[in-house]
Amino acid sequence: MTMALSGCGSSSGSGEVTLKVVAADYGNSPANSSEKYWNGLAKEFESKNPGIKVEVDVRSWKTVDADVAKMVRDGEAPDIAQIGAYADYVKKEELYSADELLSIPTQANFLSRFADAGKVEQTQYGMPFVASTRLLFYNKGLFAEAGLSAPQNWDDIKSDAEALKAKGVPTPFALPLGAEEAQAETMMWMLSGGGGYTDTVDDSYAVDSEPNIKTFEWLQTQLVGKGLTGPVPPGELDRADAFKAFTSGKVGMLNGHPTMMQEAEKAGVQVGMVPLPGATGKSKATMGVADWIMAFKQAGHREEAGKFLDFTFEDKNVMDFVGQYDLLPVTYSASETMVADEEHKDLRQFLEALPTSELYPFGKTSWAGVSEDVKKNIGKAVQPGAVPAEILARISRDAITAENSE
Repeated sequence: MTMALSGCGSSSGSGEVTLKVVAADYGNSPANSSEKYWNGLAKEFESKNPGIKVEVDVRSWKTVDADVAKMVRDGEAPDIAQIGAYADYVKKEELYSADELLSIPTQANFLSRFADAGKVEQTQYGMPFVASTRLLFYNKGLFAEAGLSAPQNWDDIKSDAEALKAKGVPTPFALPLGAEEAQAETMMWMLSGGGGYTDTVDDSYAVDSEPNIKTFEWLQTQLVGKGLTGPVPPGELDRADAFKAFTSGKVGMLNGHPTMMQEAEKAGVQVGMVPLPGATGKSKATMGVADWIMAFKQAGHREEAGKFLDFTFEDKNVMDFVGQYDLLPVTYSASETMVADEEHKDLRQFLEALPTSELYPFGKTSWAGVSEDVKKNIGKAVQPGAVPAEILARISRDAITAENSE
């Protein structure tokens, strides 16, 4: 059962339509770039849908959100964008809603937690593309050489890092607060310290809450200040570089997502994984991440975009993508497929954590801008001599101002 989508702007009676798709790159080298997946998907879709061409532009996670924002401002919005946030475009009425695009079976197949997270005022605009949860990864070989067991709290992280440093490990604990994905590392530590980006009572921004301030003071004094985070300052360390260092045996611990298991295995690094340690024990929550796909109204290709999105969310295509990068599917049917497949047994620990994980405040129209602010500035909060409370307070004030002005 599909929705009747007629009268779709410039596509009506115009012959061949070209859909412009901008997507983020999940690979960490040319060999596993997401470009290969999207080009293959586009080619297969084109063969089944004569008259619709798909032009794919895959960009780095470092810039893709900002790149799409500029395209939209310049009047060159892509038809479809697979990026990190959607709500800021909803406020300006620049996106089609999911029910204007998708067949009913496709829309109903999204895991409810993520379908709800894609809504603004009860209407879904953001379609979850893939998800992941986070665990603390540690190098089993390095831990064994130092006589260590998996950390369970912050004191363990510090003492284990000190022991690894004494053994000559270049980066006992990698803390990537660089521009690539600092907003994720930040949220993981906020949750482990009992805080978060927003207040649990009224959902307002609370970046400078007391738990968050204490968390960053601890990072500054107990990890960074004691030389336990390696030679690159956290504010200059990107996630991809931290992951590469881990898979080359130079990092003892870091917060990681499922994709890293595959790379570590290829490199011969034995990986241990535990839930994120909290200040005194297990973290209050696991961080969940969803990346989003959305369709812009600007070019008027609603029907064609909907057909491509329905195709993208077919189980085979979902599993091809998540299987390549060890990510988690966001549909019920693909999740059931993953659970039943022994090939993906290593992901079950992540999949089990998904239903109760905490997500970014995606529904806030200001989130994209706040996320960019965090990426650019949170690294300053752990620099020697900085006052974490001041950095967090400035980010929090700007976030509240941005949200109130939306």
